[in-house]
Amino acid sequence: MTSSPTLAEARALVDEARALGLELGKALSIAVVDYGGFVVLVERMDGARPMTPSIALSKAYSAAVMQRPTEMLEGWRDSDPVFFAHVGRMGHHPIIATKGGFALKRDGAILGGVGISGGSPDEDQRICEQIVKTAGFETDFAAWSGARKETGRG
Repeated sequence: MTSSPTLAEARALVDEARALGLELGKALSIAVVDYGGFVVLVERMDGARPMTPSIALSKAYSAAVMQRPTEMLEGWRDSDPVFFAHVGRMGHHPIIATKGGFALKRDGAILGGVGISGGSPDEDQRICEQIVKTAGFETDFAAWSGARKETGRG
C-alpha cells in the first residue's frame, strides 16, 4: 500500500522552502503532490512570477510519476528527445527534465514529489534537496536506465 505525503508534511516542506527562498531573496512557488501526481499543496510567495506555480507543479508531478529527481531525467531527454517529448505530454501535467523537482521516498516507496520554481535552476535544486533531507525523506535513487537508448523504451 502506497501512502502519500500528509498535508502536515507538505506544509513543513513548503514552509522550509519559503524560508530558504526568503534567505536568498527569491520569490518562489512550491508544489507538493502525491504518488499519482495529484496536488497536496501549492504555494506562490508574494512577488513570484505568474508561471512559477505551474512550473513547480510540473516539476513535482514529474518527480513523483517518474519516481526520481527531475534532474536525473535530463539524460533521457537528451538521448531520446522525440520519445521524451511524446511521453512528456501524456499525463495530466507535463513531464519535464530540469533541476528543482524531487521525489519523496520513504522506506523505498515513492510517496509523491516536490517542485520548486523561482530561483535559478541550481537554487531550485539546492532548496529541493535541502527540504527533502530536512524532512527525513530518502535521497538515494537508482540511475535512470532510460538515459541510454540501447536499453529500450518504456
